[in-house]
Amino acid sequence: MKEQPLIAAGIQKIITLVEETQFAENGIVSRTVFRSTHCRMILFGFAEGQELSEHTSTQHALVQILSGECEFSLDGKPHRLKAGDLLYMPPNLPHAAFATRRFAMLLTLTPQAPAAAVLTQVKAGTPDSE
Repeated sequence: MKEQPLIAAGIQKIITLVEETQFAENGIVSRTVFRSTHCRMILFGFAEGQELSEHTSTQHALVQILSGECEFSLDGKPHRLKAGDLLYMPPNLPHAAFATRRFAMLLTLTPQAPAAAVLTQVKAGTPDSE
């Protein structure tokens, strides 16, 4: 059965991320907060010592550290992150995460614009980077 998001598209709702975050004693718990054709948000709770091995994504990724501390490796370079930090990762960047302490994060994924759309924006003078 496919997991239902905590917030359904098209229906207003307020949630408290701290209350919705779940932790396993020796694991990683993920919950889909929101899903649409243009955005996906996933709430993660990591037990201390847990890690996601190096991987890539074809999407833009924003990581908000909600609590605790972790080490994010970006293209092989380690970065210490703590509650309140925000990390942006462009598509196809190799990355990994390690919980130096128990931590929670909100991951927001958005797809890359198709090449034709980017070309149209550049020709119109409105590059996506603005």
